[in-house]
Amino acid sequence: MSEDEYLQGVINKYTVDARSSEAAANSIYGVIYSWGNGCLNDAKFSGSLAKGTAVSLGTDADVFLSLSSTTLGTLSQIYNSLYNAVTDAGYTARKQNVSIGVNIGKYKIDLVPGCRQSQYGNDHSLYKNKTNSWTKTNIDIHIYTVINSNRIDEIKLTKIWRELHRLDFPSFYLELAVIDCLYGCRYGQLVSNFFSVLSFLQDKLQNRRYVDPGNSNNIISDDLSAYEKQLIAAQAQTSINKQYWREIVW
Repeated sequence: MSEDEYLQGVINKYTVDARSSEAAANSIYGVIYSWGNGCLNDAKFSGSLAKGTAVSLGTDADVFLSLSSTTLGTLSQIYNSLYNAVTDAGYTARKQNVSIGVNIGKYKIDLVPGCRQSQYGNDHSLYKNKTNSWTKTNIDIHIYTVINSNRIDEIKLTKIWRELHRLDFPSFYLELAVIDCLYGCRYGQLVSNFFSVLSFLQDKLQNRRYVDPGNSNNIISDDLSAYEKQLIAAQAQTSINKQYWREIVW
């Protein structure tokens, strides 16, 4: 087996069952609809599943909940009311940064509530639980940015590496870093490209600034502290020093 075949096999091992993940997410729609109280514009798949970068070690599906700009309450109140609605319905849930994570059977679903900034367009305001603040973003621009990067396999492999080594590395931040690292590199060179990603994470991530393409005031790279970035760099260095790929991803 060649190195490329091994890494492709690792990616295949963690392929997400998209149909079952979507079915699990759809099963909670009744709770979401009631919670929306007439203000829910849309509930659509977003995140890794929509971008094609999902791996089975992470969240199985992200569902973006678009609320009307006339929705009453602060973003914090809206976020917490979603958590309460889900837990009151009997689901095991957890508060994350901009999402409510829900366990539905064996599936992990992230619900992301956002208020449309006007009655038109796709700009939304999201509550950030980690910092008790808010941000503007555009999920459609995120999806377009990643899908059109042609770096899906390298992103999946980096996400697998992140999960296996238990690193805190937000998915969109990771996706932007991989796309940045591989700018100008040849497509389809999985081994050399993934090695380049690890080298980039070791040497350059800590000083790289990433801006949300949907909001120039939202600095994606600020979502991790300097210490959290150092942990990623340290693990990348450890991985680079391993002799076999099976010691890096498996």
